[in-house]
Amino acid sequence: MTDTRRRPKIGLVAGGLGAYWPQFPDLLPTLEKSSAYVSERISAFDADIVDVGFISDARDGAAAAERLRAAGCDLIVGFLTTYMTATMLMPVAQRSGAPVLLINLQPTESMEHATVDTGQWLAYCGACPLSEMANAFRRAGVEFRSVSGYLHDERAWTKIERWISAATVRTVLRHGRHGLMGHLYPGMYDVSTDLTMVSAQLGGHVEVLEFDDLRMRVEQVTDAEVAAKVTEAESVFELDESVNPDYLVWGAKVSVGLDRLVADFDLDSLAYYHRGLDGEIHERLGAGMILGASLLTARGIPAAGEYELRTSMAMLIMDVLGAGGSFTELQALDFERGHVEMGHDGPAHLAISAKKPLLRGLGVYHGKRGWGVSVEFDVAHGPVTLLGVGQDREGRYSLIVAEGQVVDGPLMRIGNTTSRVDFGRDPGEWTDDWSASGVAHHWALGLGHRVGELRAVASLLDLPLTVV
Repeated sequence: MTDTRRRPKIGLVAGGLGAYWPQFPDLLPTLEKSSAYVSERISAFDADIVDVGFISDARDGAAAAERLRAAGCDLIVGFLTTYMTATMLMPVAQRSGAPVLLINLQPTESMEHATVDTGQWLAYCGACPLSEMANAFRRAGVEFRSVSGYLHDERAWTKIERWISAATVRTVLRHGRHGLMGHLYPGMYDVSTDLTMVSAQLGGHVEVLEFDDLRMRVEQVTDAEVAAKVTEAESVFELDESVNPDYLVWGAKVSVGLDRLVADFDLDSLAYYHRGLDGEIHERLGAGMILGASLLTARGIPAAGEYELRTSMAMLIMDVLGAGGSFTELQALDFERGHVEMGHDGPAHLAISAKKPLLRGLGVYHGKRGWGVSVEFDVAHGPVTLLGVGQDREGRYSLIVAEGQVVDGPLMRIGNTTSRVDFGRDPGEWTDDWSASGVAHHWALGLGHRVGELRAVASLLDLPLTVV
């Protein structure tokens, strides 16, 4: 099975103007030492690094460009150690086919102005070529980003790490395989997704599946496998007294079948829905999905109900960023307390739970056919981020984001994930603005404030970002 944490390949090239080396013999060793530190720091992130070394002129730049192009990098980092000309980095930016991040990290926070000589000053001169590169890249139609700071500036390294995390998201999406099983929930225009647009704008492949693909695998599940999955469920969840043992066994059997389906089709995410009729097998499979889909989501393979492909991909983005990412919609507004209540029945990301999640037995799934067990928990209190993938009338996707705080308050106990989110403003006004953003009626909810990371993701994916 494909590892959804596929490490991105980061190309690193450092450089400075070769005319300086004979003029200032101590300068190049200083800059090469800085370059080695940058390479070491980037290697410590969850990424593979392709370090092509130090370039000093346009010929070096062209040779580095070919090496980075052949390596198939996911992000190019250009380290401006001192002044260098745009001719040195332009071929790297043009030929690599990867997004470009320029970093300007001078040796320390400030020069010793009373004693600095010209050679020492030039080590602080990485800012000088940044605007030159920016202008040249813009005229060449090359998108770029930049981070300026000093070598041991953790604020700058936090920003650099964001770009590398964003490159991880881009890599996972470009190489991802996304299952879409069943059919559209009748009437949900907002959920309908053009599969070509997914591959065109986000990359990857959508594997169209039938519920019979799951049925055949569930039929092959053994009693021993079911017993092992029941034991797993009992260790992961608290079982409410409402759980019917037969429903739990069926959910466990479907879960084993789901594990096989994901492995056989090499899936990184899954969205599904089947209406069913009068208790036939496909209805029973659809109703038995929640346990297995939640366990998959907890493993980093998000599974979303209601055929919500764009939301399952939003969940994947949030999970890659380490935020979790649970299937969510609006539930109610509490004007007395100033909170927006949100959550969903069905699959949930167990990593965002405030405590051990609960399995509750349900005699009916609202708006759906079937019955069985559902996951219920309270989202951990603290900062959270919502992420939806919107689409406009021209078909272009966008990332739609909001940050809030999950706070204390009364919650429903009906087999749903639930949370009270305080956005620091009137809940009705926030809801109007959120709905007007173009978000669909489902999204991913993850832990932490993630707007900074998601800005980087949107930039590398070349998608608009809306923050509500």
